[in-house]
Amino acid sequence: MPFPEVRHMGSHLAKPRRGWWKRVFTLVPVVGAMVAATAVMTPNAEATVPSAPSGFTLTWSDDFNGASGTGIDQSLWKYDTGPGSSFGTGEIETMTNSTSNVYYDGQGHLVLQANHSGSDPGSGWTSGRVETQAATFGAPAGGVVRMESVLQQPNVTTANGAGYWPAFWMLGSTLRTGTTWPTSGEIDVMEDINGRSSDFSTIHCGVSPGGPCNESTGIGSGERACSGCQTGFHDYAVEIDRSTSPEQVRFYLDGNNFYTVNANQVDATTWANAIDHPFFIIYDLAMGGGFPAAFGGGPNAATVSGGKLVVDSVAVYNKAPGTGGGGGGGTVSGQTITGPGGKCVDVAGDDTGGDGTAVQLWDCQAAAKDQHWTWSGQTLQTLGRCLDIAGGVNAAGTKLQLATCNGGGYQNWVRQANGSLLNPTTGRCIDSPSGATANGTRLQIWDCNGSAAQQYAIGTPIYGPGGKCVDVAGDDTGGDGTAVQLWDCQQATSLDQKWTWSGQTLRTLGRCLDIAGGVNANGTKLQLATCNGGGYQNWVANSDGSLSNPTTGRCVDSPSGATANGTRLEIWDCNGTAAQKFGLA
Repeated sequence: MPFPEVRHMGSHLAKPRRGWWKRVFTLVPVVGAMVAATAVMTPNAEATVPSAPSGFTLTWSDDFNGASGTGIDQSLWKYDTGPGSSFGTGEIETMTNSTSNVYYDGQGHLVLQANHSGSDPGSGWTSGRVETQAATFGAPAGGVVRMESVLQQPNVTTANGAGYWPAFWMLGSTLRTGTTWPTSGEIDVMEDINGRSSDFSTIHCGVSPGGPCNESTGIGSGERACSGCQTGFHDYAVEIDRSTSPEQVRFYLDGNNFYTVNANQVDATTWANAIDHPFFIIYDLAMGGGFPAAFGGGPNAATVSGGKLVVDSVAVYNKAPGTGGGGGGGTVSGQTITGPGGKCVDVAGDDTGGDGTAVQLWDCQAAAKDQHWTWSGQTLQTLGRCLDIAGGVNAAGTKLQLATCNGGGYQNWVRQANGSLLNPTTGRCIDSPSGATANGTRLQIWDCNGSAAQQYAIGTPIYGPGGKCVDVAGDDTGGDGTAVQLWDCQQATSLDQKWTWSGQTLRTLGRCLDIAGGVNANGTKLQLATCNGGGYQNWVANSDGSLSNPTTGRCVDSPSGATANGTRLEIWDCNGTAAQKFGLA
């Protein structure tokens, strides 16, 4: 094995391979819009790769049309063999080049199969791992690359699949020439464990442990529901877009861009070392290890032998510099900040945003990139720059601007329970002079006073049955135990209809969406409560539009599909009905 210490540092915790603890602590559903229903694909026997997306050109592909029972085409692929213990992730299989573990099925598929012998489920496993000979798949400066694979996860369940750990991922080419992991970069496009019918996507970068990318956890999507991914073929893809600013890594499931990492989430050197170079592609089917252990462990006595990762096709597409962005294209990411008069916090100049550009109020425009902000630490960022106090002056009335992020205190902001945004360095709050609401009103800092001029709602509404919004009773007060309900959407002015993801929690007014009393029975009501890290405050956005709680296995529900104002939300057995459709805007 050329780099046994690396194996997949993907998204879990501990070592260079796929950082498995990340999964434990970072099950983060990042949702821009209601997720589209998952499409199940049924590839033909003589598989062909998907057509190039608009603006892209096919660069490289393999549709695995080898004879049944034969090994891989070693002009394109290489085996990565050896004991799983050498990968640093605790997995227990031995990777082989045997056609009992790695083979073409004669139907246009590459199969990686995990087999067990003996009576001890904790030993005796063999499986397969392969990587491309080429390490040339990347985007040049100003260009975009898309790496895409149609595959079926092992057809196992949580009852018989404990320990299974399939992955489609890639490592930076510089790893083969001596750069260490995670500096060289890793992109995990698809991982699942224990037959959970999930998808985890992650990047790894920087140094380990810790560093700007929180290694060996990495920066990732957390667990995403992947209905039918054990029983059918689905399309998994990643795009590295170097044509936009900041650069992006975008993850897709069946064409839905469900998670994006922006370059300005880390420093420029870390990003360039990890992303701005080619990659090589890897498939593997591991057994056991830290990541499966974090979700209950395995293999165990019930784990079946013979599970298969079946790959229908893999393709690399490129878009040349100067031809526009990739799948993200004209989309926007981040959250609006709604201020006085329901106006949005905006950067003057229509999405250009150089240093010193004024930050102002303006009519909210869904397509305006410069009205969509993301938190990075205590900074608020858009267009690759930070919300900043002009000139580093702490006097009341000092104007706000956009500026290159510099780590200084004048770019730090903290949300307050009363809806204001405080700069800790100056002790002053964002303010609209005299409460003005006209387009072009330049924002400033001022002594914090809790007035309407200092109310700024960050987040996105959650639309439920009847087009109503998920709301906290009581007009933006929201103490522990306050009912969570449906109400007419008033997101321009209602702080308690603006929700943000933090890990797997949904938050507003400084508290978390919670199941009352920690009870898992059908009909248990939802409330707002102090965030406590418990499982009754975790939520996963599913492909059918529902929001499920992994601890109870139940979904957010409107009783009998009611849509009246004040309808108290509850948990109920997940059933896919309209009463359980909740989409983040």
